[in-house]
Amino acid sequence: MELAYYSDYAVRLVNTEEPARGQDSLTSVEAVRELFGANQSAARRATDADVTRFRSVRGRLRAVFEAADGGDETLAVDLLNSLLLEFPVSPQISGHDHRDDDGSPLWHMHLADHPSNATAGFAALAAMGLAFHLTEYGVDRLGLCEAAPCRNAYLDTSTNRSRRYCSDRCATRANVAAYRARKRLEADRATGRSADSAQRTTASGER
Repeated sequence: MELAYYSDYAVRLVNTEEPARGQDSLTSVEAVRELFGANQSAARRATDADVTRFRSVRGRLRAVFEAADGGDETLAVDLLNSLLLEFPVSPQISGHDHRDDDGSPLWHMHLADHPSNATAGFAALAAMGLAFHLTEYGVDRLGLCEAAPCRNAYLDTSTNRSRRYCSDRCATRANVAAYRARKRLEADRATGRSADSAQRTTASGER
C-alpha cells in the first residue's frame, strides 16, 4: 500500500462536517467505523467515546487545510507536525498479502500504528498520509472547495495545480453560478445603456 493512500483518511474525516451548511455526519460510532473503510479490524476498536475524539482531530486536520488554502505554509506544517508528534506510527516493509505473477512478494511500505484507542490509530495514519502528500507535492496541493458554501477538503493531484473544487458536482455548480452572474451583469449593463439612450433622446427632443 502506498503511503500517500493514507492521506485520504484525512480528507474523509474533515469532510464529515460542512460548517457553512451546519451539517455533521459524525454523530455515532457507526459513522466513525465507516471512516476506516476496508480496515475493519481497526474499525472494530471504535467505541462511543471515539465520536468526540474524532471530532477533535477533525478540527485540527481542517485547520491544516485552512492554513494551506490561505497560503500560510509554515502554519500548515506546524499544525501537521503537532499531530505527527501526538499520534506516531512505525513504518514497516510489508508484502505478505501482495504477490506478483511469479508468486514473489510485492514489497511496499506500510504504516503500523500502535493506538491506545481507535481515534489515535486513525489520526496517526491520516496525519502521516497527509504529511507524505504535502512533502511530495507541496503545501498548495491541500485545498478547500471554492464552491461556497461547500468548503470540503481535497488533495490536488492535477498536473498543472489547477484544481479548485472538491468534486465535479461543485465545479459544475460554480460554473453555472458564474455564467448566470455574467448574464445578469450583461443584462444590467444593457438596461443601463437603454436608459441612458432614452434620456439622451428625451433631452434632444426637449431642445
